[in-house]
Amino acid sequence: MPEPVSSIPNLGPASEAAFARVGITSAEALRALGADEAYRRLLEGGSRPHFIGYYVLVMGLQGRPWNDCKGEEKKALRKRFDALCAGFNRSDARLRADVERMLSFLGVVERG
Repeated sequence: MPEPVSSIPNLGPASEAAFARVGITSAEALRALGADEAYRRLLEGGSRPHFIGYYVLVMGLQGRPWNDCKGEEKKALRKRFDALCAGFNRSDARLRADVERMLSFLGVVERG
């Protein structure tokens, strides 16, 4: 049986629900995607970018406490986060998610 997303350190029910909305329903799937791809999918699904949420995810996938990210490592993660979020704004991401939901509802595409 697959492990729930919330079995990853730092991730709880809210994270589990957010990832489920974009089709990531197990800890194994999340680990296989990695932090950047999983977070990109959250953004595409309409989630609002939030740096703390991103680095909490990165730390959790490394098995580290969320507040273990400091100094130069945190600065480097901020650069990764900014690059990942470039081109996403909340309305664009929400529009993409709405269009995808509608196409799925109509049976045009399969939501995976």
